[in-house]
Amino acid sequence: MHSFANQLTPAQAHKLRALDAWHVALENQALRRECPDAYHEQLIRLSDELDRLGMVSWQEWRDLRIEADQAYLRAVAGEDYR
Repeated sequence: MHSFANQLTPAQAHKLRALDAWHVALENQALRRECPDAYHEQLIRLSDELDRLGMVSWQEWRDLRIEADQAYLRAVAGEDYR
């Protein structure tokens, strides 16, 4: 299972960890239920930080923001309670 070991550059590995952290925040059901506004702000803040650090392209940043907005709309619609 070590066939993929060390195939990523340090920058790629760092980007992968950062995107994973963003997706962990996206799946934070407790925050999403408790406070959809704070949930959305956290996703937007993380997206903007990835952009500020130059870790994502403009298109990736835009896609993260769109996904954050869509998740927020689902949260305020009560999707977690169905």
